[in-house]
Amino acid sequence: MTNNLKDIHNRWLYIAAIILIFPALYINLGLMAFIDDEAIRALVALEMKLSGNYIVPSIHGAFYYSKPPLFNWILIAFYNLTGIINEWTTRIPSTIALLGYAFTIYYFFRKHFDNYTSIVNAFALITCGRILFWDSMLGLIDITYSWVTFTAFMVVFHQFKNGNYLKLFLYSYLLTAAAFMLKGFPSILFQGLTLLAWFLYNKQFKKLFSWQHILGGLIFVIIIGGYYALYFSYNPNGNLFGGLAQQSTTRTFIDQGWWDTFAHLFTFPFEMVYHFLPWSLLILHFARKNAFKQIRENKFITFCLLIFLVNILVYWTSPQVYPRYVLMHGPLLFGTFIYLHQKGYLTKPFKIIEGAFFVLMGIFIVGSFLPFFIPALQKQPYYILKTLVVMAGLFTTAWFFYKWPTKRILLLSIFLLIVRVGFNWFVLPERNINDSGAIVRKTSVQVGETHNDYPLFIYKNTRMEPANSFYLTVSKGEIIPYLREALPKENHFILDPSRNDSLDYKKIDQIYMRHSKQRYFDVGRIK
Repeated sequence: MTNNLKDIHNRWLYIAAIILIFPALYINLGLMAFIDDEAIRALVALEMKLSGNYIVPSIHGAFYYSKPPLFNWILIAFYNLTGIINEWTTRIPSTIALLGYAFTIYYFFRKHFDNYTSIVNAFALITCGRILFWDSMLGLIDITYSWVTFTAFMVVFHQFKNGNYLKLFLYSYLLTAAAFMLKGFPSILFQGLTLLAWFLYNKQFKKLFSWQHILGGLIFVIIIGGYYALYFSYNPNGNLFGGLAQQSTTRTFIDQGWWDTFAHLFTFPFEMVYHFLPWSLLILHFARKNAFKQIRENKFITFCLLIFLVNILVYWTSPQVYPRYVLMHGPLLFGTFIYLHQKGYLTKPFKIIEGAFFVLMGIFIVGSFLPFFIPALQKQPYYILKTLVVMAGLFTTAWFFYKWPTKRILLLSIFLLIVRVGFNWFVLPERNINDSGAIVRKTSVQVGETHNDYPLFIYKNTRMEPANSFYLTVSKGEIIPYLREALPKENHFILDPSRNDSLDYKKIDQIYMRHSKQRYFDVGRIK
């Protein structure tokens, strides 16, 4: 194959992959009801918007200490821009951050590798199982946070390589400040571990005591200190740092205990391999005797692996960890994997991995026939046409995957994007019908709208679930506070009947709860 023909093939594959990103990410994006963490992010942003106080986060009017407000400001910007507050506008920022994150991977990897390698590294992030079939569909902080944190990693390497320590510390601490304003204390730990590991590796430890580092640290302190000085002017007695510290330690051995931590040391790698399939299969290349020798031959890949290993220890030793917490580390490891895969062409691990990719594609191709046999899937509009479109895309991509062995990583990425389109068309609507979140959304919106003309409160010790709280608030159009005092007769309130069985009240409505043992909370008023 001539170089011109290769370039043409690559160009069309790039175009196909980029085009497919949009239906993959956006079809039915707003269909499913919020999970709890999404609802918390949306509710805090909504209450900021309703109250006009963009400095002090709250939930039901009470101070919320678990996260800084930057992501809430981002959500508010999208709410104001669109004039809509719902699942779609809450999730759009995460998809945009994912695209920005992928471009950032391409941008930095392109400084060291050819165009194809840089692009497949970007698509490996988008199409890993955890992102493609979960996090890209949710309005959570983690993709945005991971994008900022990964960019800080890259700044450290490239400015160190250029010998520009002023830019290194200024830019990385600016990014660390932004990351802190998204998620708090872990950002400081990532910055410290990254700087310490890389400067020690390069025998430049003394540079960590330079005036450039001090200046970078001061920039961080000024930004974060400036915000919190403003915060405490509104809430001078708030236990803000206690709340942030609790969020940072609640999943570690400090809160979970030594036994769970010990067990997690063994289960964590296998859990991560599962969640980041299919690209995590490339870990088999570490079984090659010359793998680490090849890594050391490339300083950028050495940096990626070293920074991954140093920072992943934070989560490897924390028993209660969700895969989305490690998304900033994914490109570091995927980049190492893809580098070794290309270096290990036709080795035994290479053949096993590509054989596994063939099997995976075969499973999805067989699965594409399911709408012809499952009546529930046939309820989707134009199900035959949609099924044929997905099948044609999968078969075509699989054929090229077989014919063009040097382009298989990108072709598998395209294949997975087509699978996600089919998932959007068939799985999400069927899941939504049977999802308890749909009932939570329906009953909460009904109550918010029905009681729109009356003051509505949360009664004393009733523990609201975040999704109910968001849907009640957005449908009523005002903050629904807790009421600790006696309830006047004209007020309507929501309460957990299992925790208030001695209260004499008249039940006038109910909302469905997703997690509570008492599946319904009552809406009532004093008799």
